[in-house]
Amino acid sequence: MSATIAPDTVPVSTGADALKIVPHPHPALRRKAQPVTEINAALRRHVAEMFELMYAHEGVGLAATQVARPWRLFVANPTGDPDQSDQQLVFINPEIVRRTGSETAEEGCLSLPELFGDVRRAKQITVEAFDLNGELFTLELEDLPARVVLHEFDHLDGVMFPDRMTPAEQAKVAPKLADFEHAWSKAQKSGEIPENRALLKEFEAFKL
Repeated sequence: MSATIAPDTVPVSTGADALKIVPHPHPALRRKAQPVTEINAALRRHVAEMFELMYAHEGVGLAATQVARPWRLFVANPTGDPDQSDQQLVFINPEIVRRTGSETAEEGCLSLPELFGDVRRAKQITVEAFDLNGELFTLELEDLPARVVLHEFDHLDGVMFPDRMTPAEQAKVAPKLADFEHAWSKAQKSGEIPENRALLKEFEAFKL
């Protein structure tokens, strides 16, 4: 992998070309992301936009599939504070190589606004990924940073956090999920949102 442009020289898209967070049940959220094969100016631009979106929506992580892009990458800052840019991380083609312990904590998702639920995940993890310079790095994380990475990693495999909840917890959020799905169906019937087949075709066609 090779980087072709420095991160701080990449312009951010505006208007119709700007990235947007897609809500459940957008079909991109259930697709497995494809490995990134080149780190170039387009990728760097998308990463910059993803951080902007994440902070604008008060999130701590955002996966490419959440902005309807088919790439195996996500961004994260467990502090959620844009002023703490030293905590920003970009994970390209990540792999979870170790999971130990477990703990349950509440999670939310930018693609499921105002929906929260308890999820059991590993307490400590080791993750390997490439950064924007194409360099492989390894991190050992625990508690919230580990949870953020596991949550976003799931997105790259088409898994959303309610899938990880117990049946009892899933039952609690079922009405809210149904509301999302009803609103989506209504918007498609009115023509406000394209049909899923068209959305998937567009999603799968994106190239770097």
